[in-house]
Amino acid sequence: MRVDVVTLFPELILQATSHSIVQRAQAAGSLELDCVNPRDFTHDRHRTVDDCPFGGGAGMVMKAEPLVAAIESATKGDPSVPVLLTAPDGEPFTQALAQELAALPRWVVVCGHYEGIDERVREGWITREVSLGDYVLTGGELAALVMLDATVRLLPGVLGNEESAQEESFEGGVLEYPHYTRPAVFRGRGIPEVLTSGHHANVAKWRRTQALVRTRVRRPDLWEKLLPLSKTDQKLLDAYEAEAAQAQVEPSSAWVDEPVSNPE
Repeated sequence: MRVDVVTLFPELILQATSHSIVQRAQAAGSLELDCVNPRDFTHDRHRTVDDCPFGGGAGMVMKAEPLVAAIESATKGDPSVPVLLTAPDGEPFTQALAQELAALPRWVVVCGHYEGIDERVREGWITREVSLGDYVLTGGELAALVMLDATVRLLPGVLGNEESAQEESFEGGVLEYPHYTRPAVFRGRGIPEVLTSGHHANVAKWRRTQALVRTRVRRPDLWEKLLPLSKTDQKLLDAYEAEAAQAQVEPSSAWVDEPVSNPE
């Protein structure tokens, strides 16, 4: 996969992507990453990329001419290449969108700045607008890096263990189950007995149950999308609630969803 980032601060992108999973993907040839700076397409000695907004008002607006030239350089003039814009009024960035991008051979992300970009660029050269959430960042570079990281880790072979990506939060519409590692007892806190049972089927059932309960408690919006549950999931949830009732635990508010043991 090739990704071109149109940014006023290429060094920020290149520095951040020279570590961890994204760097590993580049070294393995799974990702080809480049940055294009709109300042390289200006024609004045100050390399001006912004100007005052028509109609007045605070702030500056990114100029159309250098920005479009940078986008066309990034796409090599190919109109089929998706061009994404980081913008606070864009669609929310989700795991589903990361999966879409991971399936593409090539895409471009444009990092917005100042009060925004000239609307004519959005109308004529941007194919999709994406937001990380309902807040405003100084620039789009951080958003672009998040998009890159979330997408690159889905590429085949990048994580090493393909199951890691398949079992993470939001895969299949649920949050991820709890994790534990050694020691088995830490400051008096143990781990669920099922995890030391060696019974793989029971472990899988426990993990799925925990994912369902966590999603219901922490993310009601995601939970609503899961309904109605499959027969298998409903059976797991019914069993959990019966056990919780027997232990006099209120299921709807349980964050630690199973009494823990203290194995020696």
